[in-house]
Amino acid sequence: MISTHPFVSGKYLIGGQWLQAERTANVTNPAHTSEVVGEVALCSKADVDQAVGTAAKVYESWSQSDIEDRANRMKLAADEIKSIVEENVSLLVRENGKVLVEAKKDLLRVVDIMKQGAEELLEWWKPESLPGGQKVQIRKRPRGVAAIISPWNSPLILTFKRVIPAVLTGNTVVVKPATSCPLTIMTFLKVVASYFPDGVINVVTGSGGVIGDALCSDPRVRTIAFVGSTGTGKEIMRAAAGTVKKLYMELGGNDAAILLADAKLDDEAIKRLRFGVLRTAGQVCSAIKRIYVHESRYEEVIEKLTKEFSRIRVGNGIQPEVEMGPLNNKSQYDYVNGLINRANESGANIITGGIQLDPESWEQGYFIMPTIITGVEQQSEIVRAEQFGPVIPILPFSDVDEVVRFANDSEFGLRASVWTEDEALAVKLADRLEAGAVFHNNHTVFQDLHLDFPGLKESGLSRETRHCGLEYFADSYGLAN
Repeated sequence: MISTHPFVSGKYLIGGQWLQAERTANVTNPAHTSEVVGEVALCSKADVDQAVGTAAKVYESWSQSDIEDRANRMKLAADEIKSIVEENVSLLVRENGKVLVEAKKDLLRVVDIMKQGAEELLEWWKPESLPGGQKVQIRKRPRGVAAIISPWNSPLILTFKRVIPAVLTGNTVVVKPATSCPLTIMTFLKVVASYFPDGVINVVTGSGGVIGDALCSDPRVRTIAFVGSTGTGKEIMRAAAGTVKKLYMELGGNDAAILLADAKLDDEAIKRLRFGVLRTAGQVCSAIKRIYVHESRYEEVIEKLTKEFSRIRVGNGIQPEVEMGPLNNKSQYDYVNGLINRANESGANIITGGIQLDPESWEQGYFIMPTIITGVEQQSEIVRAEQFGPVIPILPFSDVDEVVRFANDSEFGLRASVWTEDEALAVKLADRLEAGAVFHNNHTVFQDLHLDFPGLKESGLSRETRHCGLEYFADSYGLAN
């Protein structure tokens, strides 16, 4: 069934107009791949050129607009977005594969992003006077056209956490959603765009090799905000180097969870551990992707986590009882299955759990059951790779220095967690771990939208910290006498 929303059926947005693409592709349900949810436009380089040109022209006036007017427009848009959340939950589930509860949380989080950004803007934008003999004032101004390149795993949150601060600070944007699930993004952006002058928000869709390359190499684009793989991030850096663009990138992760000998492993702790691994079927950059357990608790953790995984109901996320849905696309499904198969061939122990709902239709979706892998070593592929799926290797360690070496032995440095009853020891270990953030007895996300921290090493560049991302889309300059 084709989506009834005309603006998500093979159209793209430039200058306030939804244009019909010459070429389109189907967006299918990853839980039932024969179901067509909608169509996505396959834009051309010429379309990108038009979108960037429009954004650059509109920037001249939008960058000079009143700050309070921007904030008020965003608050009004947030109110309307909130009113359509309920009716769009199923659309996100059907194109992405998330379960209903998580999809609704993501959509409501978008409303929070819009409102908090608008509220933060007015105070944050105020000039700051520096003390001293010379009169110096630090002021802020927007940067220009921003390209927002979004991922498929958490498309709404990770798009709006970039679009909203970019627009609030006076930039214009060209958004490129992931081709496999652009529909809910475009539904919401249609609403938001209607509250701003035509051309402030533009949307082009299609192949990353076509659209992404054109956006990243265009000299009129001054900021690139990208969420995705480290490999693609490196390609973007190369394309952006010619005009020295500002890069804002959230890239890959291979998060380590360290369970010390005194870790409290009651039912609640095991549930937190399971959530850290299996949220969004493991398709989260900051999910736990390897677990290191002190050798004295190794068998206990395997037994308890296996039991916990065995309870997970896996199926089409549109069913309220489902706790874990499919992977989003065939490429990721094949990749994760390949990791599991190669680990099995190398002699690892594969422990598969979970409950298949509707097993008769199982082969019609990209389903992988929760999987624990043991009998592997630090250099094993399944340990070193970013699995991005519902699979977790568990390794024993003997002492703290050894496990710190193991955890830091990665090109990634996004998140980590330490599980121990000794808070002082947890802090000492956090100081030694090469990660942008470390959790104690949990492995989750920051609930406060004002908080996020950049990953280290190859996990990213310049993510927002305290001001809803506003600081990344504006430049500070000094005004002195």
